[in-house]
This record gives sequence, structure tokens and C-alpha cells, in this order.
Amino acid sequence: MTEKLLRPMRTRRLPVRWLIRLLGAALAAVAYLLCLPWDLRNRPTTPGAAEETTPVTAVGVALLGLALLLLAAYFGLWDRLGWAVLLVAAPPAALMQVSFRTHPGPDASAWPLAWGFFTLLIAAGVLTAASVARALRGEWAREDLTLNNPL
Repeated sequence: MTEKLLRPMRTRRLPVRWLIRLLGAALAAVAYLLCLPWDLRNRPTTPGAAEETTPVTAVGVALLGLALLLLAAYFGLWDRLGWAVLLVAAPPAALMQVSFRTHPGPDASAWPLAWGFFTLLIAAGVLTAASVARALRGEWAREDLTLNNPL
């Protein structure tokens, strides 16, 4: 089974290719939903308090980043870079937009700017991880060729 997951997408049949891509997009969406709370608005610590707290934690953001980087590396290794960005960065960006739209509030005017910034940040991270994985794939292929052919 793992040998089927660890080969280039272009060598797979079309239904298998699309199934893996849909699974990757679903995993990116599930990672977002598990690591970040649905309502991203800041909340007062107590009723009437001036200080606000956010439900987003550093651990959740770190776990989301790690999950997305691993998915990006996988798709960077075995698929095209454009697919990696589309499959890994788009689901969290879409869910974040839906979350921002469904919870209007007094701080809603900053949400489009926050959404754009975080979408750009996620897409840049995914593209970087996929590019590094693709470059390492080339190194591994060259090492494999030199090991199999010592001359």
C-alpha cells in the first residue's frame, strides 16, 4: 500500500490520482477544523472587562502549521506545485473566510485584511515546503542513480 502512495501522481490512474487529491484537501480542512476554533473573534476575559482574549492558541497554530507543511511536502514530492497550493492552502483559507463571514461583530472590519494576510502566509508556506520537497526529490533521485550505477 505504501508503495502506491510513494510514487509520482502522473504514474497513477486518473481516479486514484483524484481520490488522493481529494483526501489531501479533506485532511487540510480537518486539520484546520481540529486545530483552530470556529469562532475566531476575541472575547473579554470577564463581562465588561477591557482586556480581550482569543480562542486561538499557539499550540493549535503550530499543529496546524505542521500538518499543512507535511501535506505540502507530500504533494510537492509527488504532484505539481500548483496542486500542492490548491489542495493544501485553499481549504483552510475557505474555512477561515466562512468563519469570518458567519460571525459578524464589532471587529469585523479588520477581518478581510486578516483573511488576506493569513491566506497569503499559508499559501507561501505551502509553496515553500512543496518546493523544498521537490528539490529534495531531485537529490534523492540523483543519489539513487549513483548508488545503482557506481560508474
